[in-house]
Amino acid sequence: MTRLLIVLAIAVSTVSAQSSWTFQCAPVKQGDAKPLSAATIYSSAAAAPTFGFDLTTAPTTFDKNSCTGDNPFFRSLAGPDGNYEVTLTLGGKPASTTTVRAESRRLFIDQLHLAASASKQIVFNVNVRTATIYPEAGQPTPEGKLPQVRLKPREVGALDWDEKLPLEFNGNHPSFRSVTIRPITSVPTIYLAGDSTVVDQDKEPWAAWGQMLPAFFGPTVSIANNAESGETIKSFVGERRYAKIMSTIKPGDYLLIQFAHNDQKPGAVSLDEYRDLLRRYITDAHSHGATPILVTSMNRRNFDADGKIIQTLGDYPQTMRDVAADQHVALIDLNTLSKTLFEALGEQGTLHAFVHYPANTFPDQPTELKDDTHFNSYGAYELARAIVQNIRDQHLPLEKYLRPAIPPFDPAHPEAFTAWTLPPSPLVSTTKPEGR
Repeated sequence: MTRLLIVLAIAVSTVSAQSSWTFQCAPVKQGDAKPLSAATIYSSAAAAPTFGFDLTTAPTTFDKNSCTGDNPFFRSLAGPDGNYEVTLTLGGKPASTTTVRAESRRLFIDQLHLAASASKQIVFNVNVRTATIYPEAGQPTPEGKLPQVRLKPREVGALDWDEKLPLEFNGNHPSFRSVTIRPITSVPTIYLAGDSTVVDQDKEPWAAWGQMLPAFFGPTVSIANNAESGETIKSFVGERRYAKIMSTIKPGDYLLIQFAHNDQKPGAVSLDEYRDLLRRYITDAHSHGATPILVTSMNRRNFDADGKIIQTLGDYPQTMRDVAADQHVALIDLNTLSKTLFEALGEQGTLHAFVHYPANTFPDQPTELKDDTHFNSYGAYELARAIVQNIRDQHLPLEKYLRPAIPPFDPAHPEAFTAWTLPPSPLVSTTKPEGR
């Protein structure tokens, strides 16, 4: 199925001089909104700040006040580090079902159905980051080049490490009428620190729970997913990913911490070091006025002869439980929740939740994909639902930021794969993420 990618980009130099930007699918300027047409093309080499469609694509039709694709399409916007409030007015002439993602496939709107000519306004917040680590508020700027996060080759040029806020529109005749984006500093931020099972996986068929989480939260909070594939709780510090979080985390923010899959590898991070680093993360979060929340790592797809999950993470989940109890911090026991979820799906059912695909399912895939650690979108979504339900069950402080009317979720009775849908993104890679 053809998918369009649309990128609305504004030169970064204009960000500090402007409080918001509005773009409207209309042939002529209406108020302060900038009109969009198929001829509105963005060029990074432009002499003056410009905005426009990018990657040689555009909507199929510009009908009065809406832009529509004959098939699912994508679009986005740009800006430097920080949180941005995005106000979308969706809908167009045809009936539509629209899914919206941002940055590297962070899910924000999950299949919004609108009748022909109907419209709906939705507001959400997106966190944009670059690799530059700016001084904490009130701290002097060091001389010379500012420190940088040590990006891996796969991250260089990724949509979630540049000064651009991409928005992806997908579904059945996805349509939008207007978008307004403005920088904000008034909402708390939920920071995620973790590995490949948490990160914003930027290519299909890979996915992680962190990139599904935004769909469940409303416009009173922003989620900054700083997790990365292959990380241990120790390497996360060494690559300055931890410093990046600590440079911007502030009173009222939250820090969710999930590590174990790579820590438990021989010679990686001992249990004593793991315990000490968890305490450091907790102490530093508290010192910034933020609230730490520990998340035990989910199980791998490893069943015994009786259909029960085999624990493959050693004593790391229990160590995290012990630290949470000792430090009096909240714990989301995803290790236990995932055991219930995976056993409910069964050994065959979990094939649909992990990255298991026969050869030639995707382009340039001559061999089968068989991964019992990493998830596809269905598996990642179900794990995110388990986390959200546990937040509600424990009445954690994050509960007040959740969108209303989220259906309850019982990991012992997950939604069947055959009843679940989410349109895939067009970017595909069969390269396994780092970590196992």
